[in-house]
Amino acid sequence: MPPAPDTLGSLVSVLAPWALLLGAGAGLAFTVNAFVPIRRSKWLVVPSTLASMFVAELAGYHLLWQAVAVVGLVALGGLGSWVGWIGLACAAAGWIGLVVLVLEGRRAAVPVAAALAALDGVRPQPVPWRKLLIPFPLRLDRARVLRNVVYASVSGQRLRLDVYLPSVAAVPSEGSDAARRPAVVQIHGGAWVVGDKREQGVPLLTHLSDRGFVGFNVNYRLSPSATYPDHLVDIKRAIAWIRAHADEYGIDPGFIAVTGGSAGGHLAAMAALTNGEARFQPGFEDADATVQAAVPFYAIYDLVDAHHRHAPGFAETLLEPMVLKAFRAEAPEAFADASPIHHVRADAPPFFVIHGDRDSMAPLADAREFVAALRAVSTQPVLYAELHGAQHSFDVFVSPRSLPVVEGVAEFLESVAARAQAERPAGP
Repeated sequence: MPPAPDTLGSLVSVLAPWALLLGAGAGLAFTVNAFVPIRRSKWLVVPSTLASMFVAELAGYHLLWQAVAVVGLVALGGLGSWVGWIGLACAAAGWIGLVVLVLEGRRAAVPVAAALAALDGVRPQPVPWRKLLIPFPLRLDRARVLRNVVYASVSGQRLRLDVYLPSVAAVPSEGSDAARRPAVVQIHGGAWVVGDKREQGVPLLTHLSDRGFVGFNVNYRLSPSATYPDHLVDIKRAIAWIRAHADEYGIDPGFIAVTGGSAGGHLAAMAALTNGEARFQPGFEDADATVQAAVPFYAIYDLVDAHHRHAPGFAETLLEPMVLKAFRAEAPEAFADASPIHHVRADAPPFFVIHGDRDSMAPLADAREFVAALRAVSTQPVLYAELHGAQHSFDVFVSPRSLPVVEGVAEFLESVAARAQAERPAGP
């Protein structure tokens, strides 16, 4: 038989304060983790990083659902004992932290604007508040996407990409010079072992397509079946394929940019810093796989890790047995050759390096050192935006932080593409 109404009411009044305490305590713990993620535990660094990113980038939504839950528990008698009042205090503390996280995200526009100041006359446009209401990587604007286009068949695998075409309104009339669009290649992350083109770069490519770019979200072979530099070879293969199909997609073969986050950021930087190196183009050495700009997000720039900054177990459980399949102590030259910081060069294309100061997977100090090393030798602009409060993979979501960054990247690419076109020798 069901419990009598008085018994059920008494049970609810007893449990509600404890539910309030446990729920609010868990919410506060997740909020604290967003500010101070776990960095030195081999087993906790990845889940802590993911939780930190989810809370920081969706702080407004966490605030909303927590407030609804607390109001409901209070209505059920959650403040009927001292336990519930402690829970309410935890909830209030967590809400203050969530508000701070939202404000930190909105301030991402400041370092982005400061970075763009290096390009004359470039200022990011403010992002409409209506777009801040989208919590997941849904399309910001209309885009036409061609899915699963095969660009190569390698080692028994068909490698595919998605093509993000400009919206109909952005496409100029046939035959005009402006019909040739700049292209952007997006490389997903996932520690070189997991990930897919459907999971990352969607907000950026969708926004760029609305501004007239043609985007290519690329898959590549993954470890452990692939051994570095197979990943980089595939990216170069994709770039060469895109350039060879410039007429089909209406792109300007003279301007292809590359971007990506985490492992994708590493590959983007490597692709840009090894322009013209035939050893990374086995079997297609004569194809043009050069890129004219690079925008790496929260990348690993030094696989040698002489300063011991990597996350615990990063080399022992990932790089050595799965990605490079070599021991760093026995083959340091292989790890150096796979490190963007060891490939900086005077003729590097323009770079826009983006990194968060709470990144617990990719060392912030390495990003700073990479930017300094590249600026010391490069003849092209090297922009750097260090985002306060940003965790690894922050741009997976459409958030108050990622939107100003997406807008800034668009401004950067438009500027360097226009300059590249202006400096190109006039045709006959």
